[in-house]
Amino acid sequence: MTQPYRPLVRSLLVSFSALALFVAGCHKKQPPPPAPAYTPPPAAVKPTANLTADRDTINQGESVKLNWTTTDATNVSIAPEVGAVTPQGSTTVTPAQSTTYTLTASGAGGNADSSVHISVNAPAPAPAPKESLDELFLREIRDAYFDYDSAAIRPDARQSLQKDADFLKAYPSIRVTIEGHCDERGSTEYNLALGQRRANAVKEYLVSLGIPGDRLNTTSWGKEKPFCMESNEACWQQNRRGHFVMAK
Repeated sequence: MTQPYRPLVRSLLVSFSALALFVAGCHKKQPPPPAPAYTPPPAAVKPTANLTADRDTINQGESVKLNWTTTDATNVSIAPEVGAVTPQGSTTVTPAQSTTYTLTASGAGGNADSSVHISVNAPAPAPAPKESLDELFLREIRDAYFDYDSAAIRPDARQSLQKDADFLKAYPSIRVTIEGHCDERGSTEYNLALGQRRANAVKEYLVSLGIPGDRLNTTSWGKEKPFCMESNEACWQQNRRGHFVMAK
């Protein structure tokens, strides 16, 4: 090669090398873009629950209205008695006794409760039926007992007759018949007379205690109407008495 062409060749080589470097740079692999940052899913929201009643005190047999609201719940129930319910609503209950109602709301975020207490007033007890005058008479009036073949008022009979007098004073409209009774020993005629003496003795003692004589009648049954039917002293003692019957 002649010397005049050498600069031209050198220039072409330089240009070709630059072009080759440029093309190689254009084909160089680019780095991948950075991966996006990880974003965790949102946390589940805890449910809310709110239970109310239109009144918290009722009388037995009355009803009360329950109202409720919830949020973020998949299962909602009210205990006792009501069971599963919608996420919000109302219902009427009639508790027989004081009761606490609890609303439970469940969801992915957990559970929530709300309660309301209903006080139930029990009805006042019915007043006890009053005793009739006949029942009072049978309960309060006491017989006077006598010794064998005697019409004398014994100390124990005085105590019984004092209580009888107090009762008759408290109920001045009551009139009584005093029956004289005897045990089975002796004749019918003798015991009728003895029974009459006993009835009269009881009447006189009551009069002495302040009971008007016109409220007291007397009669004798002698041994004809025994209270006890056995033939022994324990039974005879029961038959020797001044017995009271309320006059109709």
